[in-house]
Amino acid sequence: MEGLFYLAAIIAIVASLKVVTGKNTVHALLYLVISLLAVAVCFYLMGAPFAAGLEVIVYAGAILVLFVFAVMMFGLGIDEMHNAPQSKGLSLWAGPAFLGSLLLVELIFVIDNSELALQLNNQVVDAKQVGILLYGPYLLAVEISSFLLLAGLVAGYHYAKPEHRGGRL
Repeated sequence: MEGLFYLAAIIAIVASLKVVTGKNTVHALLYLVISLLAVAVCFYLMGAPFAAGLEVIVYAGAILVLFVFAVMMFGLGIDEMHNAPQSKGLSLWAGPAFLGSLLLVELIFVIDNSELALQLNNQVVDAKQVGILLYGPYLLAVEISSFLLLAGLVAGYHYAKPEHRGGRL
């Protein structure tokens, strides 16, 4: 079971490095999806299926939709299309597809193997425990993080908007 955890962790690290070192924003977003899914598999393997579900829904779903919206709003993909070398075919999908299929095979193996499933379900964190913590002692931290995300979006829009001289927008 430790080997599967380390495999998911290595996939998360490789995908995260591709996010940081990538030259194309859209490719970086593809690798970010793989990285977040690998972290969700790590949560699942540690016995926290609810945290894994939250990782997929909140981060791989909602936050990445926000990132894609920001890429479309700021026009980052258009600038990169003129400067980046043109790739032919589906070669840009090879890396994310390989890492994603490796994660899928690993997750199917863990779910089908009954011994591993019994080991994982010893200490399950349910939604009630998470809700009590989020709306109890960590309420201020949750609200501060939401304001930080909003401030980052507003600042990104402010810095990316074009400057107009001699009049209003």
